Order: sequence, then C-alpha cells, then structure tokens
Amino acid sequence: MAVRKLLRWAELQPSSFYYKKSGLRKGRKPTTHSVNQDGELFENAVVVKDIEQTLAQEFCCYGYHNMTDELKEIGWIINHKKVNRLMKENNLLYGARIRPKPFKRNFIRFRSPKPERPLQYLSMDIKYVHVHGTGRNALLLTVIDIYSRKVLIYMLRHRIKKGDVLLMLSLMLLEYKVEGMSIRNDNGSQFIAAVVREYLREKGVYQEFSHVATPQDNAYIEALHSNLQREVIDRFEFESIFHAELVIDRYYKWYNEKRRHGSLKRQTPESVWKKYNPIPFENEKLLNYL
Repeated sequence: MAVRKLLRWAELQPSSFYYKKSGLRKGRKPTTHSVNQDGELFENAVVVKDIEQTLAQEFCCYGYHNMTDELKEIGWIINHKKVNRLMKENNLLYGARIRPKPFKRNFIRFRSPKPERPLQYLSMDIKYVHVHGTGRNALLLTVIDIYSRKVLIYMLRHRIKKGDVLLMLSLMLLEYKVEGMSIRNDNGSQFIAAVVREYLREKGVYQEFSHVATPQDNAYIEALHSNLQREVIDRFEFESIFHAELVIDRYYKWYNEKRRHGSLKRQTPESVWKKYNPIPFENEKLLNYL
C-alpha cells in the first residue's frame, strides 16, 4: 500500500509524517560579538563585564530592560533581547538562583566494610531530636567508629551548617590519627559543601557518599539512631535543648562504656576500642561534648 494513500486515510499531512527534528536550535545562531557607537567590534565577554560592573553598584538590581538602557548610554548598540540572553547565560538576571557546580561523588561501593582497626572507617549522620519544651526539632550530628561502634564526637544544635561540620571534624582530627581514614555520610547539604569536601581532602580523609534514598549504605549509624530513638527520645520529654544535651551526653557515655553489642560478641564499644588502643588519647574527654 502506498504511503500517500495510508496518510490520506489517516487524515495525516505528509509534511507531518516525514518531518524529523534536527536537534539544532531554531533560528540563526546567536552573535558572538557586539558593536559600539564608534563601529568597533568586541566579543560579548566585554559587554558582560560592563553588565557586571553596573550590577556591582550598591542596591543595583536591574533587569534586562534597564540594563539595555544603561549599556546604550555607555556606548553600546544592543537590543533588549540580546541583553536578556547574555544576562541569562551568565546568571545575572535579578532573582536568578545560583546553583552549586556539580562534582563527582565517591559513592559507597561496599555496604559492609571490613575494618581491621579503629579509625579506619567512620560513619557520620544527622538525627532529629524533638524538644518538647520548645515544640521544635534539634539536630544531632554524630560520628562513630565502625570497627568498635564507639561514638567519637557529637554535636546538638537547632541548626547545623557546613561551618558546624567543619568545627566538629577539625576537633576530632586534632585528637585522632588520620592515616588511611575513610568517612561515609549521606548527601545532606552540610556534607556535600565544597569547603567540607576540600577540608577532608587536605587532611587525607577519603569521603564516601551513600546512594540517594539508600539509608542502608550507612547502616551502622542508622542502627545507633534506632537505639537512640528507642532508648532515649521515645522515653524522655526534653524541656530545652540544654536538657536534651545533658541526657544525650549521659546516654552516649553509657553507650560507649556499658552497652553490649551483639555484633561485637556482647562486648562494649569501649572494651573493643581499648583492646586495640590500650593507651587512651590524652585529650579524648574534650571530644565527648560540643
């Protein structure tokens, strides 16, 4: 059967049937240069520089229409459509959201690492703690050692930002050896921040990220949070964040020194830690509370 006949039966135009997208941008290619009133030709980067200098003025939040008049006044022959394109391409439009540059993450390859010593694999995560007296949640950031399950350091704040993570990690790395250390965490904004990644890289700490929506990748600290929820958060009503700090501080001390773990052959984290490290660190007590 002829294609033309089938198209006629289907009431479909041949031009629609045979049309194929080229994948190219419609219309002519955007210009790469601009002209000033003296007839001189410059690259668009020069125009963008003038736009940035104009926006650098205090309180200046021009859109592309006002920016077009500003550029014409300083000698450019340019229309508002081109100004709009240049400002959009360079993220200079008013209200434009500055997005972080993508980076290659080292995703967790093995969910169950086999550490041979303490401080070889660490795990870090944030847990919500409800404070009944204020009616809001606080954030508990904890780092544990996977070999011994010992809580190394923690922080309780109403808000935890990248600066708080840097502070906590710097205090921890002042006391513990870094050789061959890896730390795994999720994809929270505090952990993927460039300053945090750069700090760990400078210190020689290998940072791993769990896969999106996969808490199983960080199962060790998730197990700690499950115990914390059942043994503390569900049993206590905190009057303030300071009250919560006192209770969690006592719990983590009991957890490290008294609580037995089936995965540790019914030993406590502190006993496993001391068997490998019989000489305690001098300032280790400084890390028990932030």
